[in-house]
Amino acid sequence: MKVFRSFLLVGCLTALSLTYGCTKKSSNTSSLYVPTSADVTATATLQDLQQGRALYIKNCNSCHDLPTPDNYGVSSWKSIMSSMGPRTSMTSSEITLVTKYVTRGQ
Repeated sequence: MKVFRSFLLVGCLTALSLTYGCTKKSSNTSSLYVPTSADVTATATLQDLQQGRALYIKNCNSCHDLPTPDNYGVSSWKSIMSSMGPRTSMTSSEITLVTKYVTRGQ
């Protein structure tokens, strides 16, 4: 019975968070890198990186304090984005742009 109550509580909290979404206030984004032409790679244009940054701030910041892209390696970011991206309202192409931004075009 105790286990059932725990599952019920978790289920209710999950439903509330999905219903009302995240309400975190915006955090300071000044520590995030601003892409320049020096950041362009074979797979990421300057526009890709700039759009990715804007999407990262808009979508990820609504629930989380934003870690700087250098806080994690490329493989970690790709894993984070593949698990967290679908939880947002972003399209798959927008998730790709954010991934390009946080991995610096890798």
